[in-house]
Amino acid sequence: MTEPLHSAAAHHLPSFITAPGETDWLMIIMSVFLALSVLMFGILFFRLHSLPERMAHRTHKLQFEIVAVLCLIALFTHMHIFWIVGLLLAMIDLPDFGTPLSRIATSAEKIAGIEPSEDTLQEVPRTVAHTSPVEEKGQASVEADATSRKDESPSGPPKKPERAKARQKEPLHA
Repeated sequence: MTEPLHSAAAHHLPSFITAPGETDWLMIIMSVFLALSVLMFGILFFRLHSLPERMAHRTHKLQFEIVAVLCLIALFTHMHIFWIVGLLLAMIDLPDFGTPLSRIATSAEKIAGIEPSEDTLQEVPRTVAHTSPVEEKGQASVEADATSRKDESPSGPPKKPERAKARQKEPLHA
């Protein structure tokens, strides 16, 4: 600073005070810091807001779409109850009612002698069961035992008793 200081000014000025016409480095550094802070806060906010959706997607929940919609509604309406409900739904395993019901419908159609329709043949996607390596090893040995038993018995699938065949040939009485 080559200009003389005012008589009321302090004789020693801090280093962050710049002379007129010079670059204010503190303002540049603080504006970059502010921009990065806002960006990081936004990333944290959106990651936290999508937490239930990511949890449901990672565990292959059936209610994934419901959780995703609840997260979007909470994001746009700022009503936190939707986010909490989405988080609870992402944590809870809902039972799979679709697969047993479709199997029942297919079996009932077979019993009635009707060709199963496309709707009842489609399987509902199941949740992926997480098994430990010990359980997988046990399942592999059970499957190996089952295949070895099939190889040992060349007779094929078990046959129906003769009585059941006779019942199937009888006509239904009206």
